[in-house]
Amino acid sequence: MAGSPRPARRRPAVTTAQTPRKKLTTSAMIASFADPGQRTSPAPFGHALNRLAEERPEIVGLSADLAKYTDMHVFRDAHPDRFFQMGMAEQAMLGAAAGMAEAGLVPFASTYSVFATRRAYDFLCLDIAEPGLNVNVVGALPGLTTGYGPSHQATEDLAILRACPNLTIVDLCDSVDIDQAVPALADHPGPTYLRLLRGKVPTVLDEYGYRFELGKAAELRGGKDVLFVSTGLMTMRALQAAARLEADHIDAAVLHVPTIKPLDTETILAQLRTDRLVVTCENHTVIGGLSEAVAATAAYGRTGSRIVAAALPDEFLAAGALPTLHDRYGLSTDALCARVKAEL
Repeated sequence: MAGSPRPARRRPAVTTAQTPRKKLTTSAMIASFADPGQRTSPAPFGHALNRLAEERPEIVGLSADLAKYTDMHVFRDAHPDRFFQMGMAEQAMLGAAAGMAEAGLVPFASTYSVFATRRAYDFLCLDIAEPGLNVNVVGALPGLTTGYGPSHQATEDLAILRACPNLTIVDLCDSVDIDQAVPALADHPGPTYLRLLRGKVPTVLDEYGYRFELGKAAELRGGKDVLFVSTGLMTMRALQAAARLEADHIDAAVLHVPTIKPLDTETILAQLRTDRLVVTCENHTVIGGLSEAVAATAAYGRTGSRIVAAALPDEFLAAGALPTLHDRYGLSTDALCARVKAEL
């Protein structure tokens, strides 16, 4: 894992006079999924948390040796006395965050999604969710947002966490979503899990009059032929696909679902009660995420909707460049357009 800011576990580097160590200038770990020339905002989570902390002294931040790579460094630099570096010990970090919440603080605990879910699940479940504490777990690199392969690709985090009682789960689209969601998560009395988009995050939703509301889905555009039900970065791709499909006289609507749990079943059911093709879009495995939640909502609501899933396959994914991987696994805008045309 040369070039990774956080390998699964550190190993001593081996260098010799005959094999000099190369200086790496880019990293698949922190690669951006933004399109070339797209408007972006730097570290929106870090700046939103910093602004909130200026108003609320009970806000604290924790990191498991990854402040720079979860945008927590913005908060750390502004509020060093309220930042806690826990080292490579995710379980201990969540346990400490639970104790801080018991004492009246409002912690935001950040690490990579794979470590927050696979490695520290028991602490999240029993120390935080079971007592219903106001701890906000921030998971960076959700789904396929790194090219570093299965050890760092959190493709199944929603499936792991949706079954955890008391836990609110959000998967945000862009910098606008993040900026508005951070104070809402702090205000929420129970625990939350945020799938964090970090670094230079696209700015998209300001063009649609959007306002984040915890627990609510939002229709961003209407359309009579196709309904995209999307979450996370895939809402950006769904909007791009809907715009491109206009050239083929295909009218596509986009329903953004930023809160995965509790799911806004009322709005989703209202949108499903048409004869449109429904395409669920998520940066997550097809198992246990948004697509299955929407399908269950349709089944329980007896809508009879035809639903197809644009999601990651039920397998360990390859390593590589993000644009190549998104094309390969069906998350690119081109792939979404092709999927719709094939299904109509």
